[in-house]
Amino acid sequence: MDFTHKERLRRSLKFEPVDRLPTQINLTAKMAEKLADYFGISQQGLPVILGNHLVRLDLSYPERHSPDGHSLYDWWGAGHATGEEGYFINSSPLSNNRELDSFDWPDPYAPDLLDNAKQLAKLCGDEYFSVPDFGWALFERAWSLRGFEQFLMDMVLDPGYVESLLDRIVEIQLVLIRRFLNIGVDGGYFGDDYGAQNGLLFSPNLWRKLIKPRLHSLFTPFLERGLPVLLHSDGQIQQIIPDLVEIGLTTLNPIQPEVLDHRWLREHFYGRLSF
Repeated sequence: MDFTHKERLRRSLKFEPVDRLPTQINLTAKMAEKLADYFGISQQGLPVILGNHLVRLDLSYPERHSPDGHSLYDWWGAGHATGEEGYFINSSPLSNNRELDSFDWPDPYAPDLLDNAKQLAKLCGDEYFSVPDFGWALFERAWSLRGFEQFLMDMVLDPGYVESLLDRIVEIQLVLIRRFLNIGVDGGYFGDDYGAQNGLLFSPNLWRKLIKPRLHSLFTPFLERGLPVLLHSDGQIQQIIPDLVEIGLTTLNPIQPEVLDHRWLREHFYGRLSF
């Protein structure tokens, strides 16, 4: 057997035989620069030389910084600290003014929003597995806009507000999902961290009430087309893994061996959840 990268990954997600396991190495900007220099190639060539199988498609929008240069704003308006190599939110636009109706929500219908994604999906063709990059999908998107500590407090003290905020996010994400599906992606990719090293960041009941039904709404368009759904969710989330499988999750990563019991996962979900 000799498969394309796309077919090898697709078969692996479905527990079908493959010639070898698919691999994926994603890099921070600084590490990508160092590795490209080491190999003497452009950063665009790294996925090929590393043997990556999956290509994440992002939105196209103008780069915008704060006047002091300390924040780089994402499409939603949350500020990411420019002095950090990872993801650190230092500006949450709903932290001081929580009014949803007056917030300047991004326009998911903007005509140029998927220009780069369309080009990259076309380049992937039949060789690479392309997915829309819905990192910061739901819970993370909400707290990035509201502020982490404040949003956790809202979940307990003002769940009605939380539901309204999450519903606004879902409404926008669903428009984007339909647009990505129309350009022919191979599955859905979401990022939403719910756990710390020793347990969930909130009670499983809160997750089931506030997050689960809305996450299901985001999964559904892909599932209706018979496409796999991949979720990146860090930490000890064992209590809600059965729920994730119930709403259609195909693949979970990362499976941290010091946090999640691999044997338990295989015993309970082999053939239903790849990881």
